[in-house]
Amino acid sequence: MKSIVLNKPEQFSLVEIPPSRQPSANEALVRVRRIGICGTDLHAFKGEQPFFSYPRVLGHELGVEIVKVGENQEELRVGDRCAVEPYLNCGECIACRQGKTNCCEKLQVLGVHTDGGMRELITLPTNKLHKSETLSLDQLALVEPLCIGAHAVSRAQIKTGEFALVVGAGPIGLSVILSAQLAGAKVIVMDVNEERLRFAREHFRVAAAIKADDRAIAQLKEITGGDLPTVVFDATGNQQAMNDSFNWPAPGGRLVLVGLFQGNLTLHDPEAHRRELTVLFSRNATGADFKRLIALLEAGAIDITPWITHRVSLGEEVIGQFPLWLNPQSRFIKAVIEV
Repeated sequence: MKSIVLNKPEQFSLVEIPPSRQPSANEALVRVRRIGICGTDLHAFKGEQPFFSYPRVLGHELGVEIVKVGENQEELRVGDRCAVEPYLNCGECIACRQGKTNCCEKLQVLGVHTDGGMRELITLPTNKLHKSETLSLDQLALVEPLCIGAHAVSRAQIKTGEFALVVGAGPIGLSVILSAQLAGAKVIVMDVNEERLRFAREHFRVAAAIKADDRAIAQLKEITGGDLPTVVFDATGNQQAMNDSFNWPAPGGRLVLVGLFQGNLTLHDPEAHRRELTVLFSRNATGADFKRLIALLEAGAIDITPWITHRVSLGEEVIGQFPLWLNPQSRFIKAVIEV
């Protein structure tokens, strides 16, 4: 079976691996049809991804087709197309008992802690497969990154009409923008990359798109009528940007940290106390997020067409193109690998 392995930072290999094992009673063997590439994969390629070890088969944004199901499966059948919830939780720890499966104490994320879907076949638990009878394989592969943004926005408990600032207009930032708009927020986006700001203006109809520079505070106050945004999302995974994000919320506001990096955050404590900031961390998503996003996609409330900027086939083409996607001039938003 063909697979691509990231042996160490910046070194892929195309290999033949043994066939996936046959499914147990609560599992299914699935054929991988689409693999989305996101910042997690790019960070892993550069050697900058937390919770990561090498060698590793990447791939956690998956659109799959069921080949075989285990015994006593009534909801899933051979031929069903599904999005994959790639967060394998234990079901027993305190987080799981509280329904917070996204931050399970023993969490294994496909393509990060355990080998993922950059292969032809994989065996998965059936409770991590979310089927749709109408969505395309491309749409199914993008459910997971859309859920990251949806989960972060649910953490923020947005009120209709409030200003929300999203820092970082990469794929995860775009998913936050989308969910914040669906929740009724007036969204401002901030980035250092002019091309990404242009993309956000053209495709997401944001209230404003501003450069992350020395004029940011003044611009934010101008846009918000002399205030600042009442909720801020950081989706950069950049240490300096995340530190700076403590400066953007209004007094009494909320800061939701979606991106992550390998290191420590610092803040000026008196200023954070003066404004009585609420700081939230958001990790992954839950099965409920997957069901909600699939319903929105099926209803036509979300258009993923602009997201996919690059498309390749599983094989040497992936290995050759992957480093190029790191170049800001590549206009990379989302790549999809066809299997």
